[in-house]
Amino acid sequence: MFYGAVVWDPWLIVSQIVCLQCLYYLTLGLSTAILVGSRVSRMSLFYLFDYSAVDASSVTGLCVIASSLFAALAGAGFMLYLIERAKKCLDFSATLYIIHLFICIVYGGWPSSFTWWVVNGTGLAVMAWLGEWLCIRRELRDIPISRLRANV
Repeated sequence: MFYGAVVWDPWLIVSQIVCLQCLYYLTLGLSTAILVGSRVSRMSLFYLFDYSAVDASSVTGLCVIASSLFAALAGAGFMLYLIERAKKCLDFSATLYIIHLFICIVYGGWPSSFTWWVVNGTGLAVMAWLGEWLCIRRELRDIPISRLRANV
């Protein structure tokens, strides 16, 4: 599709949100299993969705923070291939983290930890900024036309 043509396709937007959310949680789950799973006797959804697990005063909490930030970095890479437009990266990042906030509220209540807000705000900023930067780099690449010209 040409970049100038704007078509309102809600099914495309919803499918992009669902795919990005699933890939984010897959990355978050795998990185949490690797970093936190070696430190605790039993893994649970507590480490993904409970705000009290995000704690900078313990090694396990630091591993949860590291896995959250790694998932944000990976999310920026996913946006490069799923979203493909720099101007949409902030919207999709914010949507992902708002959905994550709602899931966290349902799982463990309102996040009252300042650390949780800082980590997720930083993750949102990193995902949006890096996603935009990657998409802009792709959008600004030169279009090779030498192979399109006839041999002279």
